[in-house]
Amino acid sequence: MSVDADTTVRDVAKRIQAGLESLTTGMTSMFVEVIPEFRHDDAVRRLMVASTSSNLVAICDMLALGISLDDIAVPPAAAEYARRFAQHDLSLEALLRAYRLGEHMFVQGAVTVLRGLELSADEALTAASRVALLTNRYIDQVIEGVIDIYESERRRWDARSDAARAAQVRAVLDTEGLDLASAEKMLSTSLRGWHLAAIIWTGPGTAAPASAELRAGAAMLAAATGKAPLTVSADEQTYWTWISSTGRPAVDLDRIERDLRDRPALRIALGDASTGLDGFRQTFRDAQRARSVAVTGADPGRALVVHSDVALAGLLVDRLPDVGAWAGRVLGGLMRDDDATVRLRETVQVFLDARGSFTDAALRMHVHKNTVHYRIRKAEEILGHPLTENRLDIEVALLACARLGLGRGSGPGRGGRDPSGTPR
Repeated sequence: MSVDADTTVRDVAKRIQAGLESLTTGMTSMFVEVIPEFRHDDAVRRLMVASTSSNLVAICDMLALGISLDDIAVPPAAAEYARRFAQHDLSLEALLRAYRLGEHMFVQGAVTVLRGLELSADEALTAASRVALLTNRYIDQVIEGVIDIYESERRRWDARSDAARAAQVRAVLDTEGLDLASAEKMLSTSLRGWHLAAIIWTGPGTAAPASAELRAGAAMLAAATGKAPLTVSADEQTYWTWISSTGRPAVDLDRIERDLRDRPALRIALGDASTGLDGFRQTFRDAQRARSVAVTGADPGRALVVHSDVALAGLLVDRLPDVGAWAGRVLGGLMRDDDATVRLRETVQVFLDARGSFTDAALRMHVHKNTVHYRIRKAEEILGHPLTENRLDIEVALLACARLGLGRGSGPGRGGRDPSGTPR
């Protein structure tokens, strides 16, 4: 680059500086016109103007004074505007678009200034290229800083908002004597209709960020119900969500199960739909019990657990040591851990569910009827009495084994949850 070209660039920068106020006004007006996110209230608009002006001043100083790009940082006003953009949940893409539009407008202004100077075509083209190159490098560098500022503020703001929302939800769940109107005011939502709660969580070793997985889970629930959920971040690996509607929520469980196949680390526990403030609380307790069964039970890899499928096990899960001891007394040797005994338990459970029909049980298990006969006789030998004796106790004990993992090496008392619903 020749000295004459550098001199020309400095001259252009000084001429732009002289009209900087007009350029700032024109540029901010353009932002407001073409980018909806820039239509702020007066206070934020003033900050937007200050951000634009500070960037224009920095570019002009860089060109006029030969400031190195290594010394360039995001101007304070621009940094604060990026934070405010994040706080208002405005898109980062809109902010970056403004930087690129501003860059284009600045370079066009420099070209206009060059046309007014007595320069040869080569001299003007060389100076214009130099201005465009340096301006582009400035914008690239500042954008990197703006992205970091925006994303950091978004995370901080989300965490603060989530913490406040979680505190309000916990108060609604736990405060005795809270009336409906006060609860609705605290949550800024109606609690008069139907509610369906879900707990969404990720397992250890999740490859993707847990927050992204949890958001995907909330999106699955929204797609499967056609309703936007109320979502609360209970901790870094857990979302609490509620679907609310005037009518009983319908859930496409098959769709959720299909979607979960693409998210192997994600788990969802669904409560039973219920109504009103009491229903808002009850469906959440249902979801908590379903989750406890999921993390404690015989099939921890199961991605979707519905409370209605595990309701009885959910009532037992908080007393696993007692339940395990009782089941051992009821089933005796049928509590053993070997595969043959597990098959006997499964056969007895199907047989009792089939109302004592050997034929029906054989069809359900895809085995010969004689196989069912043999296994039932063997189970009765181990029990020491017919299945018709103490039948209800046997069925409940078998359910505890099947749902809670008793008799399969897990042992009573494994797992559990803390009051927030998070696995220990």
